[in-house]
Amino acid sequence: MNFCLNTQLSFPYKFAVVSASTGAGKSIPMANSVRIAAAQMTSVNNLAVNFATCSRLVKEAASAGAKLLCFPENFSFVGDLEGESLKIAEPLDGPIMKGYCSLARESNIWLSLGGFQEKGSDDAHLRNTHVLIDDNGNIRSTYSKMHLFDVDVPGGAVYKESSFTEAGKDIVAVDSPFGRLGVTVCYDLRFPELYQQLRFNHDAQVLLVPAAFTTVTGQAHWEILLRARAIETQCYVIAAAQAGKHNDKRESYGDTLIIDPWGTIVGRLSDRSSTGITVADIDFSLIDSVRAKMPVSKHRKPAEFWNRSV
Repeated sequence: MNFCLNTQLSFPYKFAVVSASTGAGKSIPMANSVRIAAAQMTSVNNLAVNFATCSRLVKEAASAGAKLLCFPENFSFVGDLEGESLKIAEPLDGPIMKGYCSLARESNIWLSLGGFQEKGSDDAHLRNTHVLIDDNGNIRSTYSKMHLFDVDVPGGAVYKESSFTEAGKDIVAVDSPFGRLGVTVCYDLRFPELYQQLRFNHDAQVLLVPAAFTTVTGQAHWEILLRARAIETQCYVIAAAQAGKHNDKRESYGDTLIIDPWGTIVGRLSDRSSTGITVADIDFSLIDSVRAKMPVSKHRKPAEFWNRSV
């Protein structure tokens, strides 16, 4: 088992009690801190093999006391050939997602499943959908990736995600026992305005960034961007990553990270290309302390300031 636990805190804090709404008029009680985990894996073009890997990692996370496990983008499938992802795409009530709902329920753990190939509005398109499942096996929230990866990577391959993927349009934040979660996917990371919206307009406390960064872009920008988003928003960032060679044509950077609101890395696997989990504690009093001592929400300029005529 490749397992890393790091609960180091880098900022003074005081005790606080936090609660969140279920969206059904009830409150979810939350302790001062809660343990979460982030996975790292190398998905392939075999749904059963990937599910077996995810099942093993869920058991590891549950054994470590984690109440939420975050998986990377394309956790259930990475195709070898063009068009394979479209062929296996399913609606959210299909057998693939039902299997992961059962896994969450049987293990009594929440799952963040980033980058599921959800069937789109026509046979030529899918949605890159981040699905959040609770410990009862119910889908609590979905977010469709809004920034699509149409990029000619320097020294790497050419990608055109929009050729087979429908872009999402909605910002998604959801209450949970782990705080208010801001839900994103991979390439979204390069667009700070989304994370500003999640923090300052949607009250996010924890940002989820499942990803499959290329080796070139990952080496250059992955950690820097994640720490920047954490520092700018004063949120925890949980970034589950694909890692290693999926096939002869595709390789992901890896380096799954958990980052606190002060920008300190509190969870990281010792090997950025291995399969495993890293575990850390979300401390709500740390969020409050960082925000109180550096009150950027009070100091930031309103939209009207930037839109005013000169």
